[in-house]
Amino acid sequence: MNPVGWFEIYVDDMERAKAFYEAVFEVTLEQIDDPANVGIVMWGFPSSMDRYGATGALAKMEGVRAGGNSTMVYFACEDCATEESRVVDAGGSVEHSKFSIGKYGCISIVSDTEGNMIGLHSMS
Repeated sequence: MNPVGWFEIYVDDMERAKAFYEAVFEVTLEQIDDPANVGIVMWGFPSSMDRYGATGALAKMEGVRAGGNSTMVYFACEDCATEESRVVDAGGSVEHSKFSIGKYGCISIVSDTEGNMIGLHSMS
């Protein structure tokens, strides 16, 4: 099993954030019940339980300090330039436009409407 099995991106304005992710990734998020009744509101990304889990890594990058936004979630894409092209219209910003990471493909770094920085990854 891969080392990461779940992620949560915390937001201040759920409707604004939900609209951003649905627009950028052209998906529909689904509300998740709060079975522990702790007052959490969650909207889940589409997933396939038979492919549960994701890999991850420790990273160091100039301009990104530990703490605060020191964990980066990368979303898998066919071509990260496609999702990147939707970011600004959805209310976010492009921090680093698509660039090569050698044999590991390409990435784009963007910020959502809540100020969370996320990565977009594709093999081309």
